[in-house]
Amino acid sequence: MINTTLCYILQDGKCLMLHRTKKENDLNADKWIGIGGKFEDKESPEDCLLREVREETGLTLTDYAYRGIVTFVSDRWPTEYMHLFTADGFSGTLKQCDEGELEWLPWEKLTQIPHWEGDEIFLRLLEQGAPFFSLKLCYEGEKLVQAVLDGKALK
Repeated sequence: MINTTLCYILQDGKCLMLHRTKKENDLNADKWIGIGGKFEDKESPEDCLLREVREETGLTLTDYAYRGIVTFVSDRWPTEYMHLFTADGFSGTLKQCDEGELEWLPWEKLTQIPHWEGDEIFLRLLEQGAPFFSLKLCYEGEKLVQAVLDGKALK
């Protein structure tokens, strides 16, 4: 079982995305994802969020919101609990990321670039301003076979 954070940093109608192209044996290889990573010992979701954003982007978040938790179940990888955030306040200067290329993309493009199928569900919830949610996404390989939102099956 793994705990991670993922953050969608927003500015002027665009979202900072990471195209995962540089990491060895990356389950997110060639996909576009938000900013985040694995918890370290004794970290809260917020601690992990702030550290990962700073490490991957050089930015320091000043305004962010905890939006939900996504449980990923896979036939290939350990179960992952992803703590999902959005942010629209930050300081600092964007730097190169050692895991891939960072790019500001219009929100409407996020479902048109290579991504995990289940991402479309939580991106829609974020866009709609949904209250805090729990989403379970079950994959066989890269195919989404089940989605459960707040205990109710979507797929």
